[in-house]
Amino acid sequence: MQATTAASTTPIPGKYWQWRGHNIYYVRAGEKQAQRPPLLLVHGFGASTDHWRKNITGLSQDFEVFAIDLLGFGRSAKPKLQYSADLWRDQLHDFISEVIGQKAVLAGNSLGGYASLCVAAQRLDSAAGLVLLNSAGPFSESQATSEPEALQSEVQAPKQPASLQKLLGDSTKWIFQQPLAQSLLFQYVRQRWVIRQTLEKVYLDKSAITDQLVEEISRPAYDPGAMEVFVSVFSTPQGEKVDVLLKQLTCPLLMLWGEADPWMNARERSQKFRQYYPELREHFLTAGHCPHDEIPDRVNQLLGDWVLSITK
Repeated sequence: MQATTAASTTPIPGKYWQWRGHNIYYVRAGEKQAQRPPLLLVHGFGASTDHWRKNITGLSQDFEVFAIDLLGFGRSAKPKLQYSADLWRDQLHDFISEVIGQKAVLAGNSLGGYASLCVAAQRLDSAAGLVLLNSAGPFSESQATSEPEALQSEVQAPKQPASLQKLLGDSTKWIFQQPLAQSLLFQYVRQRWVIRQTLEKVYLDKSAITDQLVEEISRPAYDPGAMEVFVSVFSTPQGEKVDVLLKQLTCPLLMLWGEADPWMNARERSQKFRQYYPELREHFLTAGHCPHDEIPDRVNQLLGDWVLSITK
């Protein structure tokens, strides 16, 4: 795999695809390869195709690469809907069917990892393989941290004794359900300084937090409908449990863990994935919640080599 160049920080211009009457933004790079499946890169909460710009450039040397903005994020439309993993699963499945035209390897970060897992587990004709990078989603036996909950923690009080913490946690959830509080919270979290502060908590290498990155996350949050998407993601019931999905999974699975992620205990979470899908391959990396953006060359290498190994 080739190393990322300075030019890779410039996002590749994309196109729009119509899905259920809505504009969906995507990027395509590289050429179709006879013996290699295309790759589909899926961003996390609040991010977009821009977050994969370093990976698209590196991976497109060896693969046909697609990246997509989930409905409600990035440059895609932000209609008033109930946003859920099922909605994004269907979007990704239809994109693979209609635009890519063959099974793809899905690679998703955090919320995008959970959506990609839903596709691979429940739409078997779409996935040639699955790569999860610090993937979100709940397991049956516990409330695993997912990004919206992690966002809530940004504005909660500091850790208190357990009983008080539970009371504060419950009241905070109630407050978040009130329209005025939702509006105020959204106005707060979309400010550039708050975005930068959040990134500084979840990135190990602070030099990767550039003005460009902050701008790419901030910009879509000022689109019409962005607040309603934010509120819907908070209020929609959690989707299918990860262990149930893993029991349905039949394609090869690679897990890439940024070990310094404060939103999830990578080693602990890894054990749960391995319990339900022991044949997975995994690597623990010196990075935070978004290893693909912090250490793109390493991620591109591991991802590319693994895809070649499963298609031999």
